[in-house]
Amino acid sequence: MAEEQDLELTFWEHLDVLRDSLIRIIGVTVACGIVAFCFKETLFDIVLAPKNSDFITYRLMGVDAFDVHLMNIGLTEQFMIHMKTALVFGLLCASPYVLYVLYKFIAPALYQKEKRYAGRVVGSAYVMFIVGVVVNYFLIFPLTVRFLGTYQVSSEVENMLTLQSYMDTMLMMSLVFGIVFEIPVISWLLAVFGLLKAKWMSQFRKHAVVAILIIAAVITPTADVFTLTLVSIPIWLLYEASILIVKATERNVDDEDDDDE
Repeated sequence: MAEEQDLELTFWEHLDVLRDSLIRIIGVTVACGIVAFCFKETLFDIVLAPKNSDFITYRLMGVDAFDVHLMNIGLTEQFMIHMKTALVFGLLCASPYVLYVLYKFIAPALYQKEKRYAGRVVGSAYVMFIVGVVVNYFLIFPLTVRFLGTYQVSSEVENMLTLQSYMDTMLMMSLVFGIVFEIPVISWLLAVFGLLKAKWMSQFRKHAVVAILIIAAVITPTADVFTLTLVSIPIWLLYEASILIVKATERNVDDEDDDDE
């Protein structure tokens, strides 16, 4: 009954519901951001950890000690970075609630089967995005910081890295890897609509490997073959997993078609 009532709402009433949803989303995000802002020491202990040679990734890999020092060159830069970082963490913490509110707003307009697919897509995409961010934080970004932060064309030239460049690189790479880890979800969606076949992905595997190496080289601009390999392997595994997902999806779609007949 509630869904029927939602569908009977006028255009302006739908706008009112959307406005209320956006207000709740903004309110929860800002509240989480304020909490993160108040815990400044803890927040930046987490954010700045990958630049320290005692970070867990370096210890597990047996990396030699190194020094990466950050500096600030703007009067308001540190405060603005503090605010931006707190807001990003606030959005990340509030993201489950944000997705829930948006789904509740859209759900009344969907059929039961569409709701099931929408729930799977949103849930899977969210989980894979978080996994991509975590992989970047613990593996890709630390190796990038170590290489680029200690790289010198000459011993006479010292690196003077700014806090702004460090944070921009971290946020950009986190976003990129979060998107890259959506490959299985996108492949599943395309397979559901019949736009992607496992046979095609297997046939173009060699081309995909070349593309993966190019993408990895762009994401981590480093001449270190070991680092390039570490970046490429997760993306390649995602591609191989996508082939299996597409195969399973094709079988499920065929079974559903047989049942309908």
